[in-house]
Amino acid sequence: MLGGGGLVAANVYASATEDGGADPARTLSTPAGTIDCPDVGSELTDVPDGAREDVAKELALLDQQIAEAYQRLQESAQAIQQDAGFADSAIMNPLKDKRAATIERIAIAVDRVGDRPEGLDSLASCTLRAADNGTGEDGNGGGQEQGGDNQDGADQGNQQPGNGGQQGNGGQAGNGPVAADFVDIKSVQSNVAGAAQQKGASRGTFATSCGVNENGLFNSDNVIVAPGVSNGAHHFHDYIGNQSNDAFASDEDLANAETSCVDQGDKSTYYWPVIRLQNGSQEKDANSPGGGIEGNAGEIVTPKEVTLDFVGNPRSKVTEMPRLLRIITGDAKAFVNGTANANASWSCTGFEDRQLKDKYPLCPQGSDVVRTFKFQSCWDGQNIDSANHRAHVAFAAADGSCANGFKAIPQLVQRIVYDVDAPSLQDGGKTTPLFAVDSFPEQLHKPVTDHGDFINVFSEDLMSEMVDCINEGRKCGAGAGDGDEPGGEEPTEEPTQAPTTPPGGNDDPGNEEPESGDGGDKPTDAPATEDPATDDPATQEPTGKPATEKPATDEPATEPAEEDGKPTLSSTVAPKADGTPTANENANGQGQGDDGAGSGSTPAQTQPAAGGDDSGAGSGTEPQAVGNGDLAETGTSLWPAAAGAVLLMAGFLLLMRTRRRAE
Repeated sequence: MLGGGGLVAANVYASATEDGGADPARTLSTPAGTIDCPDVGSELTDVPDGAREDVAKELALLDQQIAEAYQRLQESAQAIQQDAGFADSAIMNPLKDKRAATIERIAIAVDRVGDRPEGLDSLASCTLRAADNGTGEDGNGGGQEQGGDNQDGADQGNQQPGNGGQQGNGGQAGNGPVAADFVDIKSVQSNVAGAAQQKGASRGTFATSCGVNENGLFNSDNVIVAPGVSNGAHHFHDYIGNQSNDAFASDEDLANAETSCVDQGDKSTYYWPVIRLQNGSQEKDANSPGGGIEGNAGEIVTPKEVTLDFVGNPRSKVTEMPRLLRIITGDAKAFVNGTANANASWSCTGFEDRQLKDKYPLCPQGSDVVRTFKFQSCWDGQNIDSANHRAHVAFAAADGSCANGFKAIPQLVQRIVYDVDAPSLQDGGKTTPLFAVDSFPEQLHKPVTDHGDFINVFSEDLMSEMVDCINEGRKCGAGAGDGDEPGGEEPTEEPTQAPTTPPGGNDDPGNEEPESGDGGDKPTDAPATEDPATDDPATQEPTGKPATEKPATDEPATEPAEEDGKPTLSSTVAPKADGTPTANENANGQGQGDDGAGSGSTPAQTQPAAGGDDSGAGSGTEPQAVGNGDLAETGTSLWPAAAGAVLLMAGFLLLMRTRRRAE
């Protein structure tokens, strides 16, 4: 009886305290919310050259202030639960004051050499968007503004979707990703169309080969956006090509650097946020800014393949890129900024006629994850950079035309392939870990925040060779395989604008019947080892989706609703703003990028979110509990108590029989 009682007591005590001894990588955290601050940099479209260095450093300081506030927010979750005003007084109001002082310094710096910018004061206030309650309903927590009187910020908070079940998911240190960020690629409609080539089009392709960052060159700097500022990106980047890229690299450093490119005439730098597996691995940056301290946790995945193709224009010849031209595609802050500049696409090998903007793909067995970046292909003819790093370049219209006197330049199409398995959403990635891109802390590792950066450091001779190759319709370059080949007269480039069908699904659910799919068969359409110069859907009209398969549509995408002249989304999983940029918007540096992310597909049918319900909004935003366990797991944790109970009962019976005999 004593032994049985001891086992029961020990098991009860262990059950009560087991959370404290859990693997830190599996411990769930509950974010108090997401900090949504207006993007000051995007408003500074005209900064005099003499003020740009000071302005860049102050903009980087604004990012640092948000990161620090977000960290305090995470650490103060319990205090905020006990005192509703704590976030205001201890976090949001001090953040507003710091931002106001920094913004004033920006205005003074510009005023010294030009005209003082107007209207920046209103950008100091930030919105605290409450964490989702895990049900998929009222996920934005009301979007109430904290720490300021910026009504626009409050309105944006109300438009913003919820965090997608943040409370119940460990993810990147508790701040994403979540089940709603993933979708089965088989449930996505084909949404890539080819561009009609016109007479005079430049049909060639120039491919450069620069490896997959096997050298392990990483840092959390961004020499374009935050030159001279360590940890200016607040997330880690993969670097290929130029080997001297950090925050302090000068133009001379880049020009004189080593390169990982096969053709040594290409010293360009290509970089993008790393992908990590949420498997609890401790990378070298686990306790560093830009890494684990800012929520970027887990094993960094080295790409399986990277292709870098420069393609032509469907209506005209292209001109040479200027040396040291800087281009950023996508928006690292799209989750809070809105999707006007969102541009990265996600897909799977064999399914690249289906591109996603706001979801990570769940690829079937035998298929790899693919990230695609298409860079701007129109240049203003004068500047290698601009104050907001966008106004000097633009995307061409669907017919290839460049507005406002911009010139057509070779378009960089960057394709990155990863050998990662589809995560097990039903157990929050416990069996097969989730994956996600690194991001700013407040961006919650949403796929819509993916982005790529490029600085042209081609030699003049190689750039001239590239332009001749493209304009003459050939396939050339170190990454083109067998060398120069005639390109023929067939179209080789897809539209540089967004597809008319929203990525992530089709608005018309009546076209095809849903199919559940088992997620286990190999794709049957395009091989995974296709020649990037000829078969890559980024540069050629796709051959079509698998003939034997009808993708599921499940639920139609929610149409944007107009409110105060600004498009908004009512979807619970898509970012807060949507819109397809026009050619004029692109030329002015506003709204650059492919169309906003759609939300036309629900999470994978083969791996539903926790809760088991695969219908309705709640299915995509259920918390991904780790450690709830199945029956077998529950049995392993309760057997000591059961054994103790048996011993206790046996002892009691033995005592009763002994007593009767004694009587």
